[in-house]
Amino acid sequence: MIELTRAEARRVAVRAQLLGADRPGDLLEVVRHLFAVDVDAVRAVAPSQELVMWSRLGPAYAQGDLADALDTPALVELRGQVRAAEDIALYREEMARWPGTGALQPWQEHSAEWVEANDACRRDLLSRIADAGPTPARDLPDSCAVPWRSSGWSNAKNVVRLLDFMEARGEIAVAGHVKGRDRLWDLAERVYPDEPPVPLQEARAERGARRLRALGVARRGGPANPGEAMDLGEAGEACTVEGLRGRWRVDPAYLDQPLEPRVALLSPLDRLVFDRERMTDLFGFDYQLEMYKPAAKRRWGYYALPVLVGDRLIGKLDATADPKAGLLRVTALHEDEPFGDDVRGEVDAEIEALAAFLGLDRDDEPAR
Repeated sequence: MIELTRAEARRVAVRAQLLGADRPGDLLEVVRHLFAVDVDAVRAVAPSQELVMWSRLGPAYAQGDLADALDTPALVELRGQVRAAEDIALYREEMARWPGTGALQPWQEHSAEWVEANDACRRDLLSRIADAGPTPARDLPDSCAVPWRSSGWSNAKNVVRLLDFMEARGEIAVAGHVKGRDRLWDLAERVYPDEPPVPLQEARAERGARRLRALGVARRGGPANPGEAMDLGEAGEACTVEGLRGRWRVDPAYLDQPLEPRVALLSPLDRLVFDRERMTDLFGFDYQLEMYKPAAKRRWGYYALPVLVGDRLIGKLDATADPKAGLLRVTALHEDEPFGDDVRGEVDAEIEALAAFLGLDRDDEPAR
């Protein structure tokens, strides 16, 4: 059993997420290594996927580079995540067995029954997409016999929900976006590479290994994610982390590797902090994404960016991009602990770099 201190586990996690001073070489290297980059449309500062790429590549990354790469055969989007196109082979067998194998959960049974009840609409959508090519959901008619019922945002959004299920079944795929937002749908065979699917058990094992490679160290199970199960299976080696419970796994390739520290401003959806329980356990970091809270109840801001210094998360940047005014408005830099002059200078330089990346001038708002 490998025994890690929390400091050792943090360094493994930071190295695995490509957040050390030795930056990766290019965009494709980042996507392949991270295995999945979550796509999010919120633009309070910049879309999450843009922040993830910039925080790794720095000045080598320009806004829109990821979107441009998605227009090439090298990358694809699957269930709200950017992936290397060759990795789709790890999902094709599972798509063919949708909604799942073995004993199904009630939600899986409900989804399958709803799709079957609307089979005529599904076939109509396939026919229209086959004839028209890449098509946004708003241009497709709703002929569903049974409406989709949900307590969430998708209630009665029949076409959108059916397209999501058709993507999960491997029938259609995202072929692009309209002005960076609405997805364009096309037949999967015209988007995904024509490679044989990896057998299911082999694919699941490889996906677990790739997740652990991107995380470095994590509990075997992770938080629910609509695009990707987070179970690591038997990837890597079993380990303990000082003072923490649970079944942890570590990728031994990262052990005994030095970490050259640097400062990074992270997306709230960055995989270093996405699993909030793991984040709290390893980094002792108190953080929530507060965009869904009333303004009066926010401690750090609508879309505060976690501040990473070396292997420590030590603050939050409350900033908002205002492209019309040409400004990055900096409302507050929250210090979880006093930064000190050197750290404050490095963080300040990274804020300047963020403004430059966004093509905006920095505007520090008066303290309230």
